[in-house]
Amino acid sequence: MPSGLHHVTAITARVQANVDFYAGFLGLQLVKQTAGFADGEQLHLFYGDAQGCPGSLISFLVWEAGARGRSGHGQVFEIALAVPPASIGEWLARALQAQIPVEGPMREFGEPVLRLRDPDGIIVKLVGADLPATAPLPDPIAPTRLRAVTLLSDKRDASAGFLAQFGYRAGPSEGAVQRMVSDRDVIDLRDGSGFVPAIPGTGMIDHVAFRARDADAVRAMRRGLGTVQGLTEVHDRRYFLSLYVRDPAGHLIEYATDGPGFAVDEPADALGQSLLIPPHDAARAQDLRVMLPQFARPGAERIPMRDLPFIHRFHTPDDPDGSVIVLLHGTGGSEADLMPLAHRIAPRATLLGVRGRSNEEGINRWFRRFDAVTYDQADIRSEAAAFKGFMESAVQSYGLEAGRISYLGYSNGANLLGAVMLLHPGLVQRAILLRGIAVLEDPPEPDLAGTGVLLLSGAHDPFARMAPPLEAALRDAGASLDAQTLPAGHDLGAADLDVTKAWLNQKMAP
Repeated sequence: MPSGLHHVTAITARVQANVDFYAGFLGLQLVKQTAGFADGEQLHLFYGDAQGCPGSLISFLVWEAGARGRSGHGQVFEIALAVPPASIGEWLARALQAQIPVEGPMREFGEPVLRLRDPDGIIVKLVGADLPATAPLPDPIAPTRLRAVTLLSDKRDASAGFLAQFGYRAGPSEGAVQRMVSDRDVIDLRDGSGFVPAIPGTGMIDHVAFRARDADAVRAMRRGLGTVQGLTEVHDRRYFLSLYVRDPAGHLIEYATDGPGFAVDEPADALGQSLLIPPHDAARAQDLRVMLPQFARPGAERIPMRDLPFIHRFHTPDDPDGSVIVLLHGTGGSEADLMPLAHRIAPRATLLGVRGRSNEEGINRWFRRFDAVTYDQADIRSEAAAFKGFMESAVQSYGLEAGRISYLGYSNGANLLGAVMLLHPGLVQRAILLRGIAVLEDPPEPDLAGTGVLLLSGAHDPFARMAPPLEAALRDAGASLDAQTLPAGHDLGAADLDVTKAWLNQKMAP
């Protein structure tokens, strides 16, 4: 019967830095990249040994530029990977050369240990332990498998008793740490009394998974756990079946089968090469492939992302034609929301999604408002100026061709885009405003000659009554305006796609 660790799952805010650290610096194999099973708009990466064997796996949910979590009790606190004992000195040299934060070497429970921090600040320990890999990696000193995880528990004895159900027994103690031992690895329970509770977020380990022989073992575990807190139904994650539960201290624990494994939908010699979509999301596979963040493998050509005033993301198609569409989401949206629509409009365009900086009760917006139809005029002008500066820097930093850039905004994003054109003429040459309205109370009278604008309103949109003042301001400024009212509400539909595609094709025609 298998025992011990199956995988550890954490949350990253920077997918490229994450890939560079785990696949690049540590040399783990990226064995699977998939849209999330619980949330298809969330990229999920798995790293491990050469075949992604249970017991070697670290996975990451990608919350690009997401909010950081808070360390505290109820948290999986550290990940430990086994490396050949004689390699600790070489790993120290590699970390120093790569300018990776490192502590040690030190000894814990008689083993040499280096403590590293990954780009999100997660503690990754390299432990000198003679634990051979099931499927060795090319680098002779690469990590071989998971050695341990550390749980920060304010109910250490209760956590220890709970872990016994997964094949762990009490081992030695050292300071504030009680070691729990299985036939393959260990769990270190660190006393978390006096700590604040952990809060989920980026830079946090979400859960630890233990190995189950098969589906019958998972179902038997579920029956045995009874009504314990957080117990879920059995989930089919395609690569394994699993359930989730929380221990008495609140740690999220998964119990996962060894099979069928990662080769069920990819050749064993090509694991992790393609972005895969779970079967239940097959109908929107094309949209998810556009929305999920892209990354380059270590050593491959990539776009170095710049630290600019707005969070942003590129989607580069397989055969880009040099055109760019800048996307401004609606209220509550994100930089990826409009990418599927834009990709359908212009399949060969590079997409630059931008996230608004205003935040209203946790909802992304482009500027502050006092109520649904009263807007903070100073904030609109300030954010419009900041957006202008962002675009000027983006053009220079990323080598974009200004004359081939089009802008597409929806709802709140269209509102800011309309204000940007009126306040900063010359920045935008082509703009698509979907459900845009006038938000400037005292708009200027710029010269927008040569600027093409498509404004699509919805006949049943309750905000459509505020579109005519925007139409008038743009026409009076000399913009070439195509304003249409579609048989729609505030939401977007097929008509928006058809009209927008035809308009942009005409504007971009040589």
